[in-house]
Amino acid sequence: MAILHGGQLSRVAKQYQIPENEWLDLSTGIAPFSYGIPVIPAKAWQDLPTISSSLIKAAKHYYRADFCWPVAGSQQLIEKLPKLWDEKLNQRVSEKHDVKNSRVENTEIKHAYLPKVGYKEHQQAWSKAGYQLHFYQQCLPENIEKNSIVVVINPNNPLTDTFTISQLLSLKKYCEQQQALLIIDEAFADIFVPEFSFVPHIINHQHEHNDVIVLRSFGKFFGLAGVRIGFACSTQIWCETIKKSIGPWSINGPALFIAEQALQDKQWQVEQNKRLDQQSQIMQQLLKTYLPAARVEANALFITVFLINAPAVYEKLCQQAVYVRLTDENNALRFGLTDKVNTQRLSDALATIV
Repeated sequence: MAILHGGQLSRVAKQYQIPENEWLDLSTGIAPFSYGIPVIPAKAWQDLPTISSSLIKAAKHYYRADFCWPVAGSQQLIEKLPKLWDEKLNQRVSEKHDVKNSRVENTEIKHAYLPKVGYKEHQQAWSKAGYQLHFYQQCLPENIEKNSIVVVINPNNPLTDTFTISQLLSLKKYCEQQQALLIIDEAFADIFVPEFSFVPHIINHQHEHNDVIVLRSFGKFFGLAGVRIGFACSTQIWCETIKKSIGPWSINGPALFIAEQALQDKQWQVEQNKRLDQQSQIMQQLLKTYLPAARVEANALFITVFLINAPAVYEKLCQQAVYVRLTDENNALRFGLTDKVNTQRLSDALATIV
């Protein structure tokens, strides 16, 4: 079953019979200020794409990672991880039974622990793979089965809440004891101070159960979701596994070139953080003014407004060609940031629904 995400403007425009070019689309958490596309050399278009050592060096420096590898957006890896983990578990079973020339399948019930509210593609991927799903929210899971997987979305999308490094280190230690895979989705982590990320805490030792993968998005912070590139930060062994699984030409050459330039542009990154923070503050005040009964939670890329009548407010905004994300739980609206030019249009739309 397909999951509904933000960014599906054509579907919504058709539903409300309003041409797409007349909409203000605030349905995603993608920065409205995009990194300027540099002049792309002809070789990037003409040659088969090559993941260069200079790109890996730039990514390692930006993410403060010992090992990382690019993927065609973190979504690509979210879909592949169940198969990769199953293969690792089956290998463990084979080694346990000392079977060298034949495959022994792991027949135990498989368990996955995920946030109840969060990016739903994680749930779908592990459910499709036959995992029994267990949910948590404010507190990280404290009792997990052997060989299970734990997904943490930090910061959470759409709730915006976060976990500390200390909490995640405790969870990582517990996962190692339970021989479990820890996946930390940091798709929106670029907007925080570097110390927020768990990536530098991945220790590349050869421990048999050192299974932790941090997913990083590129398109959200840099405002270039269309280039479809992200990065997996992990141990050397896991990065080699991921590299083999995605094949040689998964990411197009222009995307690789753009990402390398953007990851090295420190001045632009500092300015982007300032722009996003300023615009987030403006929009938060706007939403609190027109929706005083709502609870407003925010980070610098999106604002989540919790409302008793969220579906009704969503409907009224759509009638005015303002598209926001109604959460799956129908209790909140997620507003992506708009630029300063369209802030007044949002203000006018909100004024009519009070």
